[in-house]
Amino acid sequence: MDKTDDVVSLIECVNFAANKHKDQRRKDQDATPYINHPIGVARILTNEAGITDTATIQAALLHDTVEDTNTTFDEIESAFGAEVRSIVAEVTDDKTLPKMERKRLQIENASKKSRKAKLVKLADKLYNLRDLERCTPEGWTRERVDDYFVWAGRVVDGLRGTNLQLEDELDKLLVKRGVLTDSSVENK
Repeated sequence: MDKTDDVVSLIECVNFAANKHKDQRRKDQDATPYINHPIGVARILTNEAGITDTATIQAALLHDTVEDTNTTFDEIESAFGAEVRSIVAEVTDDKTLPKMERKRLQIENASKKSRKAKLVKLADKLYNLRDLERCTPEGWTRERVDDYFVWAGRVVDGLRGTNLQLEDELDKLLVKRGVLTDSSVENK
């Protein structure tokens, strides 16, 4: 694929994700348009992790479509190919399972993911933790935010060795929140 094809396919992907998430909002006080999240995850990958692989960026843009909209994996494959489908499938929780089981499986399966799926997961966790630092979602208690940081730290532990820049940024947030200590970061 040449650069023109890459740009066209990325814009198609942004458009696809925007249409799928068009009626959704984040749970912050401003009810931010949900599409800001997958675009932000893709931006973290390109601007902070130096990732320019088109399939990884597309998967970042689409990472919540199957989980949170009426999108199917077949639809993603038809529009963006088998590789993007595979990455999205790796980072998609099975919503038929109870929430605590889904969270447990994210921790358990983090180390088993492909490098590209791990990159998307790291950027997703970084975006979410930064968002929680910025504001508390509607209906969330301080304890729920703290629990999310602890859980995210356990997921990140399984993703380590994938991208030092993202892991360092996540560690800064986890240390600031008291989930990690400076000495435990030095020993990683």
